[in-house]
Amino acid sequence: MKYAVLGRSGLRVSRLCLGTMNFGVDTDEREAFRIMDAALDAGINFFDTANIYGWGENAGRTEEIIGQWFQKGGGRRERTVLATKVYGDMHDTYDGPNREQGLSAYKIRRHLEGSLKRLQTDHIELYQMHHVDRHVHWSELWSAFEHAQAQGKIGYVGSSNFAGWDIAVAQGEAKARGTLGLVSEQHKYNLLCRLPELEVLPASQALGLGVIPWSPLDGGLLAGNHRRSGGGRRSGDAKRLEKHGAQLEAYAKLCDELGHSEDLVSLAWLLHNPAVTAPIIGVRTLEQFERSLRVLDVELDEATLQRIDEIFPGPGGDAPKAYAW
Repeated sequence: MKYAVLGRSGLRVSRLCLGTMNFGVDTDEREAFRIMDAALDAGINFFDTANIYGWGENAGRTEEIIGQWFQKGGGRRERTVLATKVYGDMHDTYDGPNREQGLSAYKIRRHLEGSLKRLQTDHIELYQMHHVDRHVHWSELWSAFEHAQAQGKIGYVGSSNFAGWDIAVAQGEAKARGTLGLVSEQHKYNLLCRLPELEVLPASQALGLGVIPWSPLDGGLLAGNHRRSGGGRRSGDAKRLEKHGAQLEAYAKLCDELGHSEDLVSLAWLLHNPAVTAPIIGVRTLEQFERSLRVLDVELDEATLQRIDEIFPGPGGDAPKAYAW
């Protein structure tokens, strides 16, 4: 396994991040334990979750499964760089308007305590805002995060689904306070979704954030599931297949020539980008996890990268060069 520092922090994380969104939904506790054990054995120390995973009335179940896994001992907690998120409605015991989606010092305090309890730990290495809340001033947010850091309950702060200018504002406010600010941005980024190249990736690189791509296989479309018998969980979406069919056929042909499956080439393409710290592999089974590890053996040369660009054209570079004279 290879490792990289997360943004401008000193925290070293594996180049693959284990996504746990399926735990407690499509993946039962026993299989989740097997996947997490295998991840540590493979050298993956970076685990991503969120307080709302489990979804709806079952929100929090994924964090509970991870917490129960930590209790199995064997240095599991000590070997894990744990990331979770805050923003959504947790359906927890208190009612009223403050349980709704969004951010505030009030909500950060309550939801952080809830995550720590479910995860059965006293600290979280990376605490991420699951979405931007532009109705809350950064002085309130940074004060809340700094307080949690001073208590030793969180190590670093990250963002998710932020625009480039949200990242710039957040880092400007942090700099004015004399603090580190954000160290990561978790963003949807893959061969079929390259818009982040315009502003999010350049802003992250310039301002010291490591990018953690979610949906690296775009719901299975980039995994070649549509070519396998039975398809994939979302690969049968007729509209998406119709829209991208010609690209996917050309991509499948290229991957066949390379001797690698589509999913592994898609992940390798992300790892080739210097802005990317670690794509999130959101597996449902141990077999899927073991398959994803093969990406470490995939090398893409410049000629191959150029052919991929021809199949999946990006926005043309970063802004404003991509569209201005």
